[in-house]
Amino acid sequence: MRTRTDAPQAAHDLRHHGDAEVRDDGAELTDLAVNVRPGTPPQWLREHIAASLTGLAAYPDGRAARAAVAARHGLPVERVLLTAGVAEAFVLLARALGARRPVVVHPQFTEPEAALLGAGHTVRRVLLDADDGFRLDPAAVPEDADLVIVGNPTNPTSVLHPADDLLRMARPGRTLVVDEAFMDAVPGEPEALAGRRDVPGLVVLRSLTKTWGLAGLRIGYALADPATVSALAAAQPLWPVSTPALAAAEACVTPAALVEAESAARRTAAERTHLLAGLAAFDGVRAVEPAAGPFVLVRMESAAAVRERLRALGFAARRGDTFPGLGPGWLRLAVRDRATTDRFLRALDHALSEVRG
Repeated sequence: MRTRTDAPQAAHDLRHHGDAEVRDDGAELTDLAVNVRPGTPPQWLREHIAASLTGLAAYPDGRAARAAVAARHGLPVERVLLTAGVAEAFVLLARALGARRPVVVHPQFTEPEAALLGAGHTVRRVLLDADDGFRLDPAAVPEDADLVIVGNPTNPTSVLHPADDLLRMARPGRTLVVDEAFMDAVPGEPEALAGRRDVPGLVVLRSLTKTWGLAGLRIGYALADPATVSALAAAQPLWPVSTPALAAAEACVTPAALVEAESAARRTAAERTHLLAGLAAFDGVRAVEPAAGPFVLVRMESAAAVRERLRALGFAARRGDTFPGLGPGWLRLAVRDRATTDRFLRALDHALSEVRG
């Protein structure tokens, strides 16, 4: 298993995210660049959020939502912090914990490193290897690291790391942050660490924006020991989560909502299998497998040119070169329904033919 540890390189645009692929030029595109589940939020959730608007004159009260999240994971409320999306949690971690030797495992969501750099930290990177399928090697993390951040399943690779490998990185004196923003999109949530209380320094981050279509509302949470939760909360502004977002958080962790999320995860897994089978039919196109998230990472020659041709044909794909550990030969594709995937595969055939001449 090959990994390497590098210092950050300025060439990566850590603030580039998939939404930019869709709105760069105002073109009407089928969105394969953003990982929010299509057709969301569902009607019942929209109505629930709308009903909360009658309470906007009062300051937000997060007690009920916090208790609901705690109950969902079998935790005391003291181990739950509600945040304005997982992105806010990364900023809090960078500012509040006083890490001196932070490490980010890449390729992964770039916002953790951007937050650390913005807070003045020097960041080391552990770069996983494509030839190993981007598998995690816990031994590659420097022993002196006091803050380690890793995604599971990881964006953009869609790799689901074994929980045992993650736990091998935990130790007293180190904060281990596991970003589980896409775990609720994995049927059964295998390898999840949310709810664990026996792991020293563990912080698990969860998002409600992907499965439920709430990216514009900003809602997520952190699960950690009470002292860490208190430290992060002290770095938050007053009333950091809005009343509508709190209403959404409470609604999305009910038993009925969890059943709905599990059903959606199983449909996504079936649609991902169909997408991977279609991609396998193309010479020179290789997807990272096994994939566990609602997206797949694909490698091909002339990926940048193919992405531009796909835009001309009506499809937005996420460029891969902004992720440390990847380069211009990579694209990330969101999993969509079978009809959309079939249209995309036909467009990809045209794009590859045009680029290859």
